[in-house]
Amino acid sequence: MKFTTLPNTNLKISKICLGTMTFGNQNSEAEAHSQLDYALERGINFIDTAEMYPIGGNEHIVGNTERHIGSWLHKIGASEREKLVVATKIAGPNRGMEYIRKPLDFSKKSIHEAVELSLSNLQTDYIDLYQMHWPERIMNMFGQRGLTQIDTNWQDNIFEVLSVYDGLIKEGKIKHIGVSNENPFGVMRFLHESDKHNLPKIVTIQNPYSLLNRLFEVGLSEICMRENVGLLAYSPLAFGVLTGKYLKGIQPDYRMAQFPQFTRYTGENATKATRLYKELAEANGLTLVQMAEAFVHQQSFVMATIIGATSMEQLKENIDAFEVVLSLELLSEINKIQELHPNPAP
Repeated sequence: MKFTTLPNTNLKISKICLGTMTFGNQNSEAEAHSQLDYALERGINFIDTAEMYPIGGNEHIVGNTERHIGSWLHKIGASEREKLVVATKIAGPNRGMEYIRKPLDFSKKSIHEAVELSLSNLQTDYIDLYQMHWPERIMNMFGQRGLTQIDTNWQDNIFEVLSVYDGLIKEGKIKHIGVSNENPFGVMRFLHESDKHNLPKIVTIQNPYSLLNRLFEVGLSEICMRENVGLLAYSPLAFGVLTGKYLKGIQPDYRMAQFPQFTRYTGENATKATRLYKELAEANGLTLVQMAEAFVHQQSFVMATIIGATSMEQLKENIDAFEVVLSLELLSEINKIQELHPNPAP
């Protein structure tokens, strides 16, 4: 397992991060524990979750993911917990999830309530990396490529949010902070306010990055490399589309069948690009999974790649894929497909 250091910290993290959004819905508590045990055996020390998980959640199962991780952390004990880097996220507004809390915002009250609940669910005294799952303002994310109109209802509160995190860090309840599903404006606002007022600096950004969505390369990559903010790349397999299995149709047990509202990766051009990537991988003696995950892993601006699975077989395949190194020639062929079908799944 390869490791790196969380930017501007002394925390060593594995280059593979275990994503857990299936725990508590698609995966039982026992299955979650098995995945966590196996990841730990393979050298993964970085675990990512969120208060809103599991995916496809509702008021009856929200928080199950954190609770399943919490029971596992309790099982392995405090000494093993100290070797791990545990990340979670606070949910923002605009996603129809008011069953989590009202109001669903980043006010001092909401942040404190969210942190306390996550600490309780995770059965831990501290959170290593606390992230904002998406911005408070309405912006282009989750399938939207561009922005034509700004959210005039949003009042800039970045200073106040960072001040709240500063207090929580001083209390020892969280160690570091990050953003997720952000754009260049948001990242720069957080960096500016932290520098201006000597407040905690965001150390990570968790955004989608895959063969089907390379939008991070435009704007954000330069900012993050120059400002030393690490990308935690999520959905390297594009919600399972880059396994190639959807090219044969959607089966009842597939994630897209269970959660039809997630249409981000189902467009016609995404299917065309996936077919071309699969043909390219197989022509080079690789599976599409191997090529897709190796591509993400090899990007210089990717600090860690978040993988997830619903079965142990998938988890093993995902971890093994990071042993593959793509040649310059193959990377060039990948870029040719990107030119034909640029970012079909934003």
